[in-house]
Amino acid sequence: MLNRRILRIKAFKAVYSRTENPAMTVKEGETQLELSCEATRDLYLFLLALPAALTAEALGRIEAAKGKFNPTEDELHPNMKFAANGIAPLLSGDPDFTKIIQKKKLSWDQYDVLLRHLYDTLRTRDYYSAYMSSGQKSIKEDAALWSRFYASELEDNAELEEILEDMGIWWNDDLAYALNWCCRTMESLGKGERWNLPPLYMSDMSEKSESDKAFIVKVLRTAFARYDYFVDRIAEITPKWDRSRICSTDLALIVSGLAENAAFPEQGSGIIINEYVEISKYYSTPESRAFVNGILDRLINNKQK
Repeated sequence: MLNRRILRIKAFKAVYSRTENPAMTVKEGETQLELSCEATRDLYLFLLALPAALTAEALGRIEAAKGKFNPTEDELHPNMKFAANGIAPLLSGDPDFTKIIQKKKLSWDQYDVLLRHLYDTLRTRDYYSAYMSSGQKSIKEDAALWSRFYASELEDNAELEEILEDMGIWWNDDLAYALNWCCRTMESLGKGERWNLPPLYMSDMSEKSESDKAFIVKVLRTAFARYDYFVDRIAEITPKWDRSRICSTDLALIVSGLAENAAFPEQGSGIIINEYVEISKYYSTPESRAFVNGILDRLINNKQK
C-alpha cells in the first residue's frame, strides 16, 4: 500500500522528532515509523466505511419522509438508486472488512453531523444528479459514483480535518493518499473483484524482491546512528549558520537525504535529492527548496559524506 515517497515522509518525521528531542532513541523512532505506517492503512479503512454510513443516512431520511403526517408523492415513492447502491452492502457484508473495522473500532456512528453535511453536499453535485437519473443500475456505476465522491468531497473538508486531528496525529497528512486508495478500491469493486486488505508496503503487492520496509528502516537507522556526524557535515559547509538558526524541518530533511545516500550509495543521487526537495515543498518554508537542494547536492555529489 505505502510507496517509497510516503515512507520517506514518515521516516523524515521520525528524524524531525529526533531533531526536536535529542534523547529520542532509534527504537522509539522505529516505533513511531511503524505506528505511522499502520495509521495510514487505518485511515483508508475508516474512509472505506463511509459508503455504508452515508447510505444509512439516506435510508433514514427516506423513512422519516415517508412517516410525515402528509408526505408528498415524491416522498412516498422516492428514487431509491443511491439508497440501494451495491457498494455499501458489498463492503458491510464482507466478513473480512467487517472484522477488521470492528477490531480497530473504526466507526462513523458519532459523526452524524458530518454525515448529514456530506449527504447534503453530495445531493447538490451534478455527477450525483446524473447518476440518479441515468436509468441504469450496475455495480460499476455505483463504484464510479463513490470514486468521484472520494476524489471530490473530502480532501479539503474542514469538518473532516477536525475529526481526523482528534483521532490521529498523522491522519490529516495521509488523507490524500488514503483517498487515492479508496478510489482504487472502488475501481476494483466496480470490476466485480472482492475486497482484500492491501498489504502495508507496496513491495508486498508485487514480485519486487526488495522490501520497502527493510529500505525505510535502514534509512531511519542510518539517520539516527549518524545524526551528529551528518549535522557536523552540514555545519562545515554553512559557516554563516549555526545549529540554532537552521530550521529543524530543513535539518531533518537534509539528514534524511544524507542517511538514504549513505545507506544506499548505489542509488542515484539525483533521485534522492529530488525526493527530499519535493517533501520540503509541503513541510518546510518557501526558501527550503533551494536550501535543501543546495546542501544535499554539495554533500552528496561532492562526496562530503
